[in-house]
Amino acid sequence: MARIGFVGLGNMGGPMARNLLKAGHEVAGFDLVPAALEALAAAGGTAAASAAEAARGAEFVITMLPAGRHVRDAWLGAGGMAAAASPDAVLIDCSTIDVATAREVAGAAGRPMLDAPVSGGTMGAEAATLTFMVGGPEEAYARATPILSAMGRTLVHCGAAGAGQVAKACNNMMLAANMIVTAEAFVMAERLGLTHEALFEVVSKSSGQSWALTTYCPVPGPVPTSPANRDYRPGFATALMAKDLGLAQEAAATAGAATPIGAEALALYRRFLEAGNGDVDFSGIIRMIRGS
Repeated sequence: MARIGFVGLGNMGGPMARNLLKAGHEVAGFDLVPAALEALAAAGGTAAASAAEAARGAEFVITMLPAGRHVRDAWLGAGGMAAAASPDAVLIDCSTIDVATAREVAGAAGRPMLDAPVSGGTMGAEAATLTFMVGGPEEAYARATPILSAMGRTLVHCGAAGAGQVAKACNNMMLAANMIVTAEAFVMAERLGLTHEALFEVVSKSSGQSWALTTYCPVPGPVPTSPANRDYRPGFATALMAKDLGLAQEAAATAGAATPIGAEALALYRRFLEAGNGDVDFSGIIRMIRGS
């Protein structure tokens, strides 16, 4: 079993670290929130006094942080994680950040580094069913596979540094657009007298089928596990979706790629966010579309 340092023990990182402990790994973790450290210790982990202490002596070092500036500072700045990590340690950043920062940090870390953002939300983090989209050296990916497998169900090596972030940006742009049009279809059906159940039965077996419909249906009833049945408690919060769509637009602009539907999805989610719905699951955008 491996010695793992884990920095960022929030809604995603906390359950991911606990799943590593369940798999028999030794985990030393750090977070700025004392309660997160207490939860790790209660699960059998070790609470480190700093990010650098969590990284020191670990075979694998993982971060799950809010944004690119936090990732840069943790690894290269005041956090000192890259310098503290062993020369042969594999560094893994599971945060969702901009492609440019992912490539910058990987290039400057001085250690093998993977960008490995995830899909699956808090439910996937708890159940260890996340999808990892991984960029970085093939040898480091091969070494990290058993570690990532303890936290997720699907691992895809997407290419060189930054490729994982590219895949995540594309995926979430598609998901957001799918959710919006799925919500629009349910609202249209409501106003034309078609029940939610009838629409679901037809579309889930027809060409309009999507993950947004069959796994994360934006209305209560057809998919009992979807956030719509919990008053749109996340799940995957609107604030995070708006952040990811912003990253997708930044990446598209850098590449000179035209993404008008992605841009419109970002505009709609920002409008929903600015109306005070940052902590609402992103599927709750149906409320704005419905006018409620």
